[in-house]
Amino acid sequence: MTPDIRKIVTYDEEVLIEGFRAASVPWRMFAVAAVVRNPWAGRYVEDLKPEIQAYGPVLGEMLTDRMIALTGGGDAIEAYGKAAVVGLDGEVEHASGLIHTLRFGNHFREAVGAKSYLSFTNTRGPANAPIMVPLMDKNDAGRRSHYLTIQFAIPDAPRADEIVVVLGAATTGRPHHRIGDRYQDLKDLGHDVDNPAAV
Repeated sequence: MTPDIRKIVTYDEEVLIEGFRAASVPWRMFAVAAVVRNPWAGRYVEDLKPEIQAYGPVLGEMLTDRMIALTGGGDAIEAYGKAAVVGLDGEVEHASGLIHTLRFGNHFREAVGAKSYLSFTNTRGPANAPIMVPLMDKNDAGRRSHYLTIQFAIPDAPRADEIVVVLGAATTGRPHHRIGDRYQDLKDLGHDVDNPAAV
């Protein structure tokens, strides 16, 4: 059992000027998306595990390899994330199933040497639906300069019986970061890192 992949789409954005000021280093964001036939479309399936376990490693390895080639290596990646958009004949659970498995995400984590979890979105929509890939620092979840979002769309995907599965990455944070990190907020509020809401 292997995923039926209709197409692969790559996204490459290079920002040279942000906020009316040149970036000292170009701000680059990347995404790689696989448009996959949804094996559960149009019906309720109780056990999603067989397809998740079969598809996860294939999609994780393929998208990671392409991302590493796009960015020039895992060490170049500072922020990362993932997303999935299921077509209208599917459930959000189907989108979640293909990206929320270690069999998928661990390929990317290992390739970039990451400690943080992969931030994510899982949504449903028609062809040309917005694909939103949230990113965060691969090693420091509190580093706000690397809270980023890649947004793009694929004009003919997802079809009703498809899922778009995506990895995203950035090689820097925002060029002129100046809102601080969550650690200063915690210090100012007198809260602990492990209990930020002080509950």
